[in-house]
Order: sequence, then structure tokens, then C-alpha cells
Amino acid sequence: MKRYALLSLVLVLTACHRNAPELDSYGFVPEFRLTAQDGQPFDSKTLTGKIWVADFIFTNCPGPCPGMTAHMQQVHERVQDVPDVQSISFSVDPARDTPAALAAYAKAHHASHERWSFLTGPQSTLNDLCRNVFKLGNVDGSLAHSTRFVLIDRKSQIRGYYDTSEPDSIGKLVSDVHALARERS
Repeated sequence: MKRYALLSLVLVLTACHRNAPELDSYGFVPEFRLTAQDGQPFDSKTLTGKIWVADFIFTNCPGPCPGMTAHMQQVHERVQDVPDVQSISFSVDPARDTPAALAAYAKAHHASHERWSFLTGPQSTLNDLCRNVFKLGNVDGSLAHSTRFVLIDRKSQIRGYYDTSEPDSIGKLVSDVHALARERS
């Protein structure tokens, strides 16, 4: 009898896993080159084959950025068991967010350099990424920016948006990271 109960449980779990909703695709992230917090060039090719979470912040933000950074830290803690998950924080204030400023911000927020990059570069490149690729607004000097996180899969496809002001958004993001980790490349 135990054998049949175990077999039934396996079949139910397999059916549930197979029926899990697939994440949508919202576009492709093309290759880009910026500068990381260590002053070294950052080539997006290093993200190929990895799951990553992106956001747009600035280091002297008196508003939502520290909270967003804390949320990103929560994501890291909750996906430690998933290999090759990266976070990318793009600056919306490249004039002031030098690599040194980004490094100090990363250190103050205990960001793991191995799994979390803070990027700056030409305003035109950041604006193109923010507006045309991630569809989160403009990097135009106004410092207004979205508070959403973006989930990107191993094939550079945007798979989800998560409003950090929503109470269940981090849990949903973590769940979706785990779902992507189960997908076959």
C-alpha cells in the first residue's frame, strides 16, 4: 500500500510541475559594454548562460534606491542555492556615479562583488538600455526612475517585471528565479 501511495504522490507532483505556468518573454537584451564598480570594463557577454536581475538606481538617492538595494540583497539571500544568478544595478546618474562611488555604495550595502555588479557609463548607453531595452523610462538627467526589477534568463530574454513597492514582489521574483533554474537551456 505504501508503494502505491508513494507512486501516486510522485505522479501528482510531476503533473503539478508540468502544469506550472511558463514565464512570458518581453524582449531580448542585446550585448552592451559599461564600466563596473571596480573601474574595469563590463561586457554583458559575461552574463550569457546566467540568470540575472536588473534594476536602475543612483548612489545618492534619498528615495527608493536604498530600499531597492535592500530588496536585491533579500533576493540574493533567497537564491543562494541557485548557481549563476547575478544582479546588475545600472546607474541613472552616470555623471556622479563614478566607479569609486558605485564601489562605496556596494560596500555600504554589503553587495557581493562576485554576484552583483554596479554599472555606469555613457548616459546615451544607459538611456538606450533603460528606455528601449528594459522599457523602464529614461536616463535623462532627471533622476526619475522605475522601482521595478527585471528578470532575465540564460538566453538574455526578459522574463518578468517586479514592482518593489508591491508586498509580494520579492517572493514572486525568487519563485520565478527558481522556475528559470529548472528550465532546460
